[in-house]
Amino acid sequence: MSVTVADLVAQAVAAFGVLAATAEPVGEELQYLVDLETVWGARLRAVAAARGAEPAPRGAEAAIEALGAEAAAISDPHRAIDWMSTLPQVALVALGETA
Repeated sequence: MSVTVADLVAQAVAAFGVLAATAEPVGEELQYLVDLETVWGARLRAVAAARGAEPAPRGAEAAIEALGAEAAAISDPHRAIDWMSTLPQVALVALGETA
């Protein structure tokens, strides 16, 4: 069975959740974290809704797996916040999204 865009979006959302959990102790950034989760989560879900059944683009599976590994390796809450802005954008590029 081939990996689909929806499969990879689910992996990216899970990695994003790992980052959010790591960033959570930075209480003064709570609203920013909520905003990031709201906006990027919606964007990723929109891709899954529009293209979910498509086969994953070449190389996307490895890219999303690498993003997940990087997210899991981050232990500093402030670095996790930085990555919460980055991970979804890299995932979107890996999935062939241009905007």
